[in-house]
Amino acid sequence: MSKIIELSPLIWQGLGETLYMVVVSTFIAYLIGLPLGVILVVTDKNGIRPMPVLNTVLQVIINFLRSIPFLILLILLMPFTRIVVGTSIGSTATIVPLVVGSAPFIARVVESSLKEVDRGVIEAAQSMGASNFKIIYKVLIPEAKPSLILGAAITITTILSYSAMAGACAGGGLGDLAIKYGYHRYQGDVMFIIVIILVLLVQLFQEVGARLAKLLDNRL
Repeated sequence: MSKIIELSPLIWQGLGETLYMVVVSTFIAYLIGLPLGVILVVTDKNGIRPMPVLNTVLQVIINFLRSIPFLILLILLMPFTRIVVGTSIGSTATIVPLVVGSAPFIARVVESSLKEVDRGVIEAAQSMGASNFKIIYKVLIPEAKPSLILGAAITITTILSYSAMAGACAGGGLGDLAIKYGYHRYQGDVMFIIVIILVLLVQLFQEVGARLAKLLDNRL
C-alpha cells in the first residue's frame, strides 16, 4: 500500500496521459473514419451512388490496415511518427499509430451502423428529389445516430486498449506504468490498481454511450 501511495502522482499522471491519448486520437480518427464509412456505404453496389472501383480500393486498404496487430503497427510507424511529432515515444507520439490503427475500425463501425438504416426511408427521400448529400446528412446519419453512438463507445474502449498496449514501447499512460512498475519491478499491487482503473474507464465509456444512444433513439 505504501508503494501505491508513493506512486499515486505517477498514476494520476498516467491516467491524464491515457485520457489525453484516447480523446485526441478518437477525435482525429473520427475525422478520417466517419467520412470513410459514409463513402463505403454510398459507393456500395446497393448504395445511393454506386462506384465499384472506389469501393473496392477502399475496402482493400481498410482490410489491410485492420489486419495488422496494433503493437506491430506501432513499431512499423515509428519512423513516420518521428517525422510527424519529432519523437517515437511518449503519449503524443502514440496518438499517431492510434489514429492510423483506429480510423479503419471506425470506418467499419460507421459502415455497419449506416447499413442498418431502413432502405424504405432512403427510397422515400429519393422519391422526394433529395440530393445524395441531403440523404447522407438528413436521413442516413440521423437515422443511424443511436447505433453510431454505441459504435463510438466501442471505439473508445478499443482505443483505450490500444493505448495500454503502447506501454510496451514507452508509449506513456497507464500501460507504460503497468509495464515499468507492475511487470519489470514485480509490483503486483501497482499492476492490480492500473487494471482496476482501466476496467472502470471501460465501464464508464460503455455506460455513457449506452445512455446517450437510448436518449437519442427516436424509436423509443
